[in-house]
Amino acid sequence: MNKVLREEKKFLISIADFLETSARLEKVMLQDPHNGTHGYIIRSLYYDTPYDTDYFEKNAGVELRRKIRLRCYDPKQDFAMLEMKQKQGARQMKRSLKVSREDAQHLIKGNYTPLLHYNEPFAAEVYALMRTRAYIPKTIVQYNRKAFIAKENKIRVTFDNRIVATESCFDLFSEKLNMNPVLDPYDVVLEVKFNGFLLNYIQDMINSIDKSELSVSKYVLARQNAYQTHL
Repeated sequence: MNKVLREEKKFLISIADFLETSARLEKVMLQDPHNGTHGYIIRSLYYDTPYDTDYFEKNAGVELRRKIRLRCYDPKQDFAMLEMKQKQGARQMKRSLKVSREDAQHLIKGNYTPLLHYNEPFAAEVYALMRTRAYIPKTIVQYNRKAFIAKENKIRVTFDNRIVATESCFDLFSEKLNMNPVLDPYDVVLEVKFNGFLLNYIQDMINSIDKSELSVSKYVLARQNAYQTHL
């Protein structure tokens, strides 16, 4: 199991700012090894209670809240990451557990029993939480990410665009999902994730961008789109 505790700041920026800023960061930060030429794909299946408790708590700004998701980076891969993010004051704690593709397919169908076969206490914790609060799959969100790393303070700067989602199919490994955009294709979500403090040159980079701070998550963007569609 992996555990990360850090602060996160999110901003909504333009494509032009993304291209300019990422070109600058290439000269002073390490590129994520998965970037390639145009970044990499992230796909997540989000869970929530039947009454969308996590969604409404996020919208209401509840201090202590969580998100549970199953994540993959390629529909062909033989594993997925089960992740839980918990808001703790200004910080976010993210814990993740690698599960086999077979077990992930059970989780997609709402069968959480395979988690009892893992030795990590985190697996048992998630199992108990998902069973007692009746968590079920709610939406799949997919986007393209380009990421940079500053090894001095484990800082990650990520740019996410082409954010799409679906609630018509929860097969995380499907190669034929019918996805709909949940954000203007000319907008990019900039996330700065750091532990303790930001390096000056990264802070200066943030300050130089014409940006709007973004409080909602990609999960909320996807669910908001669905709620508006149903109205």
